[in-house]
Amino acid sequence: MQQETQAQPGESEDHDAFEAMQKGAAMADNTPAGAVDTGADMDYREHEKTYSMFLALAKYSALACSAVLIAMAAGFFWGFGFISATILFVLICAVGAFLLR
Repeated sequence: MQQETQAQPGESEDHDAFEAMQKGAAMADNTPAGAVDTGADMDYREHEKTYSMFLALAKYSALACSAVLIAMAAGFFWGFGFISATILFVLICAVGAFLLR
């Protein structure tokens, strides 16, 4: 015995959209859109330059964040005071920049 199912509200619209998609009416357009899709040559020299600048920015930003945290800890918890903590910050940045170059 076959059981007939009743269509749920909105099901017929989904079926119509599915049929339209199978006919090609609503398919995605996969034509090349730019240099990467068409296989154009990359500028590797510029890519390497940008990557090295990014690494330097990340490296020195991490140094500055670490120096700020150490100087704040020295000023607040170890009783160095503002001037001494500032001097410590500059000293850590100078030594870190020398070691990271």
